[in-house]
Amino acid sequence: MSARTLTCVDTTLQDPLVGQVLDGRYRVDARIAVGGMATVYRALDTRLDRVLALKVMHPALAVDGVFVERFIREAKSVARLAHPNVVQVFDQGTDGSYVYLAMEYVAGCTLRDVLRERGALQPRAALDILEPVLAALGAAHRAGFVHRDMKPENVLIGDDGRVKVADFGLVRSVDTVTSTTGAVLGTVSYLAPEQIEQPGAADARVDVYACGVVLFEMLTGDKPHDGDSPAVVLYKHLHEDVPAPSSLVPGLAYELDELVASATARTPDIRPYDAVALLAQARETRAALTADQLDAVPPQALTAEHSNADDRTSVIPRALNIQRPLPVNEDEPGPEAVFNRTSRLEMPPPSPPRRRSRTPRAPRGPLVVVAAVLLALGLGVGIWYINSGQFTEVPPLLSKTETQARDRLKDSGLDVGKVERAYSDTFERGTVMSTDPKSGARIRHNDSVGLVLSLGPETVKVPDLQGYPLDKARSELKEVGLEPGFVNREFNDDVTRGSVISSAPGTGTKVRSGSAVKLTVSKGSPVDVPDVTGASPADARADLEEAGLKVRIAPARVNSEFDAGQVAQQTPASGKQAAEGDTVTLTLSKGPEMIEVPDVVGDNVDDAKAALEAAGFEVDEDRGLLGLFGDTVKKQSVKGGKTAPKGSTITITIR
Repeated sequence: MSARTLTCVDTTLQDPLVGQVLDGRYRVDARIAVGGMATVYRALDTRLDRVLALKVMHPALAVDGVFVERFIREAKSVARLAHPNVVQVFDQGTDGSYVYLAMEYVAGCTLRDVLRERGALQPRAALDILEPVLAALGAAHRAGFVHRDMKPENVLIGDDGRVKVADFGLVRSVDTVTSTTGAVLGTVSYLAPEQIEQPGAADARVDVYACGVVLFEMLTGDKPHDGDSPAVVLYKHLHEDVPAPSSLVPGLAYELDELVASATARTPDIRPYDAVALLAQARETRAALTADQLDAVPPQALTAEHSNADDRTSVIPRALNIQRPLPVNEDEPGPEAVFNRTSRLEMPPPSPPRRRSRTPRAPRGPLVVVAAVLLALGLGVGIWYINSGQFTEVPPLLSKTETQARDRLKDSGLDVGKVERAYSDTFERGTVMSTDPKSGARIRHNDSVGLVLSLGPETVKVPDLQGYPLDKARSELKEVGLEPGFVNREFNDDVTRGSVISSAPGTGTKVRSGSAVKLTVSKGSPVDVPDVTGASPADARADLEEAGLKVRIAPARVNSEFDAGQVAQQTPASGKQAAEGDTVTLTLSKGPEMIEVPDVVGDNVDDAKAALEAAGFEVDEDRGLLGLFGDTVKKQSVKGGKTAPKGSTITITIR
């Protein structure tokens, strides 16, 4: 949750803090947002007469020493970061049961708002946002702090184009061991693998990983890992690499794939060591891209015709009105020295000063002054009426029921226009999923606003695919709006090899559009693999082909008990089952491995057997009548120093 203005403020909800003055200083004017740990308000510092954001911990948590400690740690940590891309903390205090932070108020939106409105961003816009984020984190890392909860909700984009990082609530010193005793802190979609395995051992590279995930999301409009539960997402972070953005956005420059792969390497040692290092890589990537590559519009991006020109969250990425760190050039020492400076993109040159006329002006009489004032007031009222008095803003209606939306429009002096319905995976059935014009747009009083209400997720029936060849089954699934999922193969006497036996979910089951369907495909009737070890390649091939199997001869040979050139090994082994037409790989023998026989004549029987067996031989004893009670080796079947096949039997005579 971030200190910012939100377009989704619900002014109809009563809040006991609104209208109060905390600590005799901060007048709470409006609620901005509510999070799991605290609520953010817009407030006025009555002592300094400035607007700020007041982050107030929920009273129920204020009695928990751990939460209070974390809250105060945020204030102390961020207060030490004097950086233009970090949301400033001005004050921290308590008033009765309320524990609060007084923070910089950023009028604008979050990166999450931008992604929700615009979908995927052009590479130039994504890098314009990423670089100041890395500059802010670089300052934190060089000061010895780790953010640990980087995500689009914590990236603020002000109306002036400034990008700021907020919510250092999970920050900790790099040298400090956390006391969370195994608790995983952060948001699952952006957690680095080491945060999951060792929550207390996270360093600056967890922020690098999260920034790589954020960059992937900006370039593609989607998170790299998803699942039905947080546990599934955590498992994928541990066991699956973040895919290349170009796999979702064809034609995306491979340099961007490499930048994402570097930042999101599952092994921390492979990642850039901190945000400053990643910032240098990001600038190198930008320099390697052409203008066409930087300005390529991803298919996932919403086009300008679908966004309102007056909507702040739509304009920002399209206009690239982002302030970012200065690019590195040959005259500068590198990213470490410049990450605390910002400049405005496309800044116009200063206008030349206007020269004052030296002609003396005649003094104005009282009547002239009064007339001028009245004229100015009249013009002002007229201009206000023309520009503002006739207009109002469309209130935020997303996720509201139709009744709530109608009431809110009526309170704003607006009518309800055309009401349509559409399927949605994100909005509950019966709630507003979009409006025309969009929230925040300026329209005339008494104009109408169109509503699109959610029908909930679209569902389709799984088609009957039994007996379909695999390729045709996949095409059928895509045709009805489903995705082919995992393919499992098993033997079946009734279904032709390569055709579908069944699906999961089964035929006729209603599932969400876009869901994956698992297919079980026939391997045909099973074939018992014959034993061909020890046979010649020609005989082995004949036996296997007669059984309906194909044959492959492996290029390498191995030592075995069989003569050179005979089949030493086969895969699958004899007794296993294979499908008709499957391939059996044969490995031919180099003959037995010859090893030197130890000389054990004169040795104690036990010592002799141990020496021969250690060398790789089998041992047989010949005692006869004279050796029944003996314990010394008098003779061995292969003399010591000679060679014999490994695994062959050496007979020792005992007397």
